[in-house]
Amino acid sequence: MAEYAATGEMPEVLFWVGCAGSFDQRAQRITKAFAQILDKVGVQFAILGKEEMCTGDPARRAGNEFLFQMMAYNNIQTLNMYGVKKIVTACPHCFNILKNEYPPLGGTYEVIHHTTFLQQLINDGRVRMKEGGEFKGRKITYHDSCYLGRGNNIYEAPREVLQAMDVELVEMKRCRTNGLCCGAGGAQMFKEEEAGLTRVNFDRSAEAIDTGATIIAANCPFCTTMLTDGVKNKEKEDNVLVMDIAEMVAKSLAD
Repeated sequence: MAEYAATGEMPEVLFWVGCAGSFDQRAQRITKAFAQILDKVGVQFAILGKEEMCTGDPARRAGNEFLFQMMAYNNIQTLNMYGVKKIVTACPHCFNILKNEYPPLGGTYEVIHHTTFLQQLINDGRVRMKEGGEFKGRKITYHDSCYLGRGNNIYEAPREVLQAMDVELVEMKRCRTNGLCCGAGGAQMFKEEEAGLTRVNFDRSAEAIDTGATIIAANCPFCTTMLTDGVKNKEKEDNVLVMDIAEMVAKSLAD
């Protein structure tokens, strides 16, 4: 973003990478896949790089309001300094907090989740899929992440992107408004679990495996981690893949 500002230009979108997308090895592959798509279809985008801080979502969910506000004000100052208007992110947690919880603090932007952005690019004819691509006819189930689904009522866009790849979409019993959390939301990703009979992600992964799908499509780096762990727990990692929708699109792009 600093390079764009130096030349007085403004990119089409700011890609908010997020902590998982920056530092987690598995999530870095999602970041790269999404960046490759944007590059290939000619979307002019920028990142904040080292100027991007955590949005403060885990701090607020864990109850540290002071830390959240400190982080949020820092980010808002940076975004407003660059005159950012449109943000796209591959993390529903970043998406939710930037869209819904930054405006009262002075940070008002058009915030789009990457699955919605991909759907728009497909509808506009900028993203075109290969005929008979890698996923054509494959049995795929889709996991609604909490912050995209119940939190922001976005159910259709990710499914439309999957349908554009000619997949056979099989729904889990608990999906859409009745979807089940992967177990990582509300800052649970960063704390030890409490005593119980099973782990939430084991239950959710079992539901996904029971559909007979060979791929579990996700839209969130936390969900991807939790579902992958659940698939490993069932010893199904050789038969069932967990993939972010952006990774699937990157493999399906027409030349």
